[in-house]
Amino acid sequence: MFKKRLLMTTVALMVIVSMIAGCSGNNKAGSDAASNAGKGGKEKVEITAWLTPQWKGVLDASEQGADYDSFLKYAAKKFSEQYDKYDASVKVEVIAGDQRDQLLNVNLSSNTPPDVFFESVFPMGDYVHRGALVPLTDIVDDAAKKDIDQSFWDAVTFGDDVYFYPFQHNPGTLVYNADMFRAAGLEKFVGDENEIKTWTMDEYQQILDGLKNNLPKDKYANAYPMALYAVNNQGDTWNLAYLRMFGNQFFSSEGNIVLDDANGAKAAAWLKKLYDGGYTNPGAESVSSNDANAMFQNQQLGISFTNPVLFSNMKTNMENGTSPKFDVRLANIPSESGDPLSFTYVVGASVFQSGNAKKVEVAKDFVKFFSTDPELVKSSKNGIPVRSSVSEELKGENPLFAAYDANSKYLFNFTGNVPGYSQLREVLYPELQALYLGQKTPEQMVKDYQTNGNKVIEQNKAGSVIYNK
Repeated sequence: MFKKRLLMTTVALMVIVSMIAGCSGNNKAGSDAASNAGKGGKEKVEITAWLTPQWKGVLDASEQGADYDSFLKYAAKKFSEQYDKYDASVKVEVIAGDQRDQLLNVNLSSNTPPDVFFESVFPMGDYVHRGALVPLTDIVDDAAKKDIDQSFWDAVTFGDDVYFYPFQHNPGTLVYNADMFRAAGLEKFVGDENEIKTWTMDEYQQILDGLKNNLPKDKYANAYPMALYAVNNQGDTWNLAYLRMFGNQFFSSEGNIVLDDANGAKAAAWLKKLYDGGYTNPGAESVSSNDANAMFQNQQLGISFTNPVLFSNMKTNMENGTSPKFDVRLANIPSESGDPLSFTYVVGASVFQSGNAKKVEVAKDFVKFFSTDPELVKSSKNGIPVRSSVSEELKGENPLFAAYDANSKYLFNFTGNVPGYSQLREVLYPELQALYLGQKTPEQMVKDYQTNGNKVIEQNKAGSVIYNK
């Protein structure tokens, strides 16, 4: 009897313990579910968004507390308030441009990349080829395609897909000293203050001749017509444009360099002729783009290179008295065809492959939101808007917006979206140095650049998801 009672008591205790454990387990499950439930009972999803410093403030640096993260933080708040798929939040972090690749590679190796990255496109192309970014083609609608010129979509399309959503851009042009032009009797070649002037190749040669031969030496001592530089890879996009001036297409449809033809050699010979003829600053092989920019601001060059950021800084320097004040205006890079050459640095957002489908979904929705929201896209005025509608709306605030927008049809894709472009940049300037020093003929220079450049591209094609689908 005692054994029977003991057995019944033991069974009862086991049932009670089991019930307690079950309740405890149910409470934990309920607690876990509650902890992942956000506003309105929706699932919480947090994503991270990185950016390198682009501009301060949401719309303007004069805003109270304006900083580099202001725009994306404001966009994140506005996005979260209207988003109905999840209880989404966005953590915004600013990273230094010179730390970008190191931080990205560390986070990619540990499988913790940022979900969104807002940056200039040209240094990010290699991440597309590595398979680190997800396509954004499905979030681009017809309205965006109509409002943003095809040249911008070409710059962000790798293979068949869009990988960056264009937001603003930083176009490269020539800049010229209109006062020098007038002093040399070149008034007819001076464009309007808010115009990007286009010259033919014949007109450009007349300008160079005039600046070389007719500038009053008492006012412009030791001044040269045009800037040339080749000490490193900085500012190399203008050198790439000069090599296209006589019609060379530079990249083939297969993504290979095709500079070694009559048009490529003609462009190299033209650069060498200008250099040897005293139309440029001496010692181009040891001059940097920064050196050239400083020479132009000191009125030692009649024509140089610029972009909207440099142009704005130049005018600021003139206003605060840190550089001489003169009439400075913009012009296109001429070409033999008559159509000018222009290029740009597109800035926009990309989405990294985190392996978490919900985070990728929210990241893409966030990118589409701030890249299309009627209020937020006006922040692109801090660069140059890619949207024609924004340029039109804000041209009264900055008349050059209309000129840049009209110029977009002349843009060429200077990277060709080829794999290994960052390494390819190291190949060009040694060849230009050899050209200017007379160590190579124009024909040999373009041949060697093509050979060495294509080696870089082929090596990187081997690991490219675009070329190995």
